[in-house]
Amino acid sequence: QVQLGESGGGLVQAGGSLRLSCAASGRIFSINIMGWYRQAPGKQREMVATITKGNSTNYADSVKGRFTISRDNAKNTVYLEMNSLKPEDTAVYYCNARAVVVTTTIYEDDCWGQGTQVTVSS
Repeated sequence: QVQLGESGGGLVQAGGSLRLSCAASGRIFSINIMGWYRQAPGKQREMVATITKGNSTNYADSVKGRFTISRDNAKNTVYLEMNSLKPEDTAVYYCNARAVVVTTTIYEDDCWGQGTQVTVSS
């Protein structure tokens, strides 16, 4: 009932920057928490950053001071500004949204995007 469309991944040299975007669409009443997670080859998926509807943010220690998460509630869109990228930031980045969905009922759904590859070369 909710679709997440990600964009902005790519290949960048160490020290460079990228900006990821994720727009949610569908039968959305509201989105409580939006966030970015990542999964590197052979590793478990990990939280990168989350942001509440009231703009409270939470970051993984490994990205604090380098990444900034923000959102546009009117557009149901979340962004991740990534600066000073390191090779260890290489991963598939997934958008997540905990949305309140309206169909014949109202319920909360945990939604994931398809992922976007970020590769940082040394």
